[in-house]
Amino acid sequence: MKNIVLTGFMGTGKTAVGRELARMLSMRLIDIDTEIEHSEGLKIADLFRDQGEERFREIESGMIRKAAGERHVIISTGGGAVLRPENIEALRRHSVIFCLYARPETIFRRTAENDERPLLQTDDPLKKIMDLLGYRRPFYEAAGIMIDTENKNPLQVAEEIAEIYNAEAKG
Repeated sequence: MKNIVLTGFMGTGKTAVGRELARMLSMRLIDIDTEIEHSEGLKIADLFRDQGEERFREIESGMIRKAAGERHVIISTGGGAVLRPENIEALRRHSVIFCLYARPETIFRRTAENDERPLLQTDDPLKKIMDLLGYRRPFYEAAGIMIDTENKNPLQVAEEIAEIYNAEAKG
């Protein structure tokens, strides 16, 4: 049985959908950001601030390689994981990759109360979201099966993914 990978921009529901999928499919959830925080003893925002984005991406790639070697798990990646081809290659070997997406305004609304989003610590977070989404969109689209999370709760998204995943497993 292949793993399930959830990727996509921050605020698209990867963690919440991952929890629902793990419950529905009796699979373990590996949240890459949580794994990084545990291994480094720092919050992601602090890691970005203290060591920079490049160092964070190196740590993230190591965690992705490790998680990709697991079997029968759900892996939730950070939103920028798709920017490194080696991450997608490692994940693709034994996984079906789903990319969650939503409109910039929805992402802004979902992330507005969270001050631990280092890439959104700017005067105009909505513009930053639009800029980052514009840049990352081709990476997301190339990564896997696109799943719209707009106007859906995590359970609805998880059910949609489970249906596709089960069809692929049979296929």
